[in-house]
Amino acid sequence: MRWQDLFADLEAQLLAEQRRELQAEVADRTRRERAEVTVLDRAVRSLGRVVTVVTAAGPVRGVLEDVGNDWLLVQEHGRHAALVPLSGVTAMVGLATRSDDDRGMGRRFGIGVALRAIARDRAPVAVHDVAGGLATGTIDRVGADHLDLAEHPADTMRRDAALTGHRVVPFAAIGIVRRA
Repeated sequence: MRWQDLFADLEAQLLAEQRRELQAEVADRTRRERAEVTVLDRAVRSLGRVVTVVTAAGPVRGVLEDVGNDWLLVQEHGRHAALVPLSGVTAMVGLATRSDDDRGMGRRFGIGVALRAIARDRAPVAVHDVAGGLATGTIDRVGADHLDLAEHPADTMRRDAALTGHRVVPFAAIGIVRRA
């Protein structure tokens, strides 16, 4: 009988050690998996949620509608959607905390492609820069790292008589692009 108690005790110790090792392994894997999650992963998993995107140009609050590889599209309540370059984001509030559901990767194109689509639309835009400046007009051209904005009042269409100037805005200086 004594040996059976001894063997049962050894078995219990072995099981307890296996449980500790498994818990340590699970904790380590969880830390490694969390370390691989990017802010864009979290944003993709937050599509359809109300978020606040904080930028140097001001906060953007609304439903996160789309995500690219370096931009976010937020539909603000009572306004047009705002295109926000990820490089200008200082914080985000309301993102999903879990990242284990797979909703895909978001759009694979960058902000240059998104801005070219806006330029083709010829709609007046308001470009808020990271220094707090604001320029309104129509995007004429989009280069590799900048856009050319034909400046005119937001409530007018692009016509030569309405132009007040031309501005080149590097992508790195863009805080928010909104339809005017």
